[in-house]
Amino acid sequence: MQTRQLGTTNLHLSVVGLGAWAMGGAGYKFSWGAQDDHDSIATIQRAVELGVNWVDTAAVYGLGHSEEVVGQALRQLGSRKRPIIATKCGRRWGTDGVPFGILKPDSVREEIDNSLKRLGVEVIDLYQMHWPMPDEDIEGAWRVLADAVKAGKIRHIGVCNFNVAQLKRVQAIHPVASLQPPYSMLVRDIENEVLDYCAANGIGVVCYSPMQKGILTDKFTRAWVASLAKDDHRSQLDPRFQEPELSRNLALVDGLRPIARQAQHSVAQLAIAWVLRRPEITSAIVGARRPGQIEETAGAGDWVLSANALSQVRAVLLDQTHA
Repeated sequence: MQTRQLGTTNLHLSVVGLGAWAMGGAGYKFSWGAQDDHDSIATIQRAVELGVNWVDTAAVYGLGHSEEVVGQALRQLGSRKRPIIATKCGRRWGTDGVPFGILKPDSVREEIDNSLKRLGVEVIDLYQMHWPMPDEDIEGAWRVLADAVKAGKIRHIGVCNFNVAQLKRVQAIHPVASLQPPYSMLVRDIENEVLDYCAANGIGVVCYSPMQKGILTDKFTRAWVASLAKDDHRSQLDPRFQEPELSRNLALVDGLRPIARQAQHSVAQLAIAWVLRRPEITSAIVGARRPGQIEETAGAGDWVLSANALSQVRAVLLDQTHA
């Protein structure tokens, strides 16, 4: 699989990264429903076999459980096969399991140590501020992360969901290794100012949700959406899975299927390859819960879309915009 350098760091990431959000399992507000830990560990192991060299998780995924599962997988893989690990801070939770944003220095310090313990590592390769919330606390939290780099607990620090103004504020304190924003055919806000700024300032971009939580896949049908578990946040909290957006998204996927099939690929692979067409994108984070899922999506890592395919996708997206 292709790799790309993360900004100006010494990390070279596979262009497909494995996202461990759903591996957190059930029991909190933004769950993807029940998940078998054995499936999660097998998925991480299979991803590494396929050339995926990094895993993205966060403390809040499963209220700590995702990090614990990733840690178990690391121990089973051993140091020789250990993937690059990225995790996040700034989202904590109470007894009700509902996450909230906190970036106070003492809280961030505690989160770093908690993540190190759950992952079972001595140093985290990429540690990211999950959300700029509260906005007024991002500088203080960033200073804590910079201190952790100096202390040897973290190799590189990045941010998620920041705009350009926020990037500039923390960049004045310590270099920003990476930005993790949402990016897909359905969410394209970063295409102008944000990507231009990151490219000009040596900031790597690792985008999440290139398949838009399963919408941009062959499995996306009305029946599949209706089958989602009640504790899967998509069934209750995501408007893209509800009408009127549901019908528009179903029509979009219907338009993408023949483009993918013409190239003997899946819609999911098309969605990922489309994101990776941008040279500013270092890697696309793809979620997987079973080995078969990463076996499919990893195939996008070597697919460079032709000019004809890009033109066809552009036409489908234009039709969807005017629908």
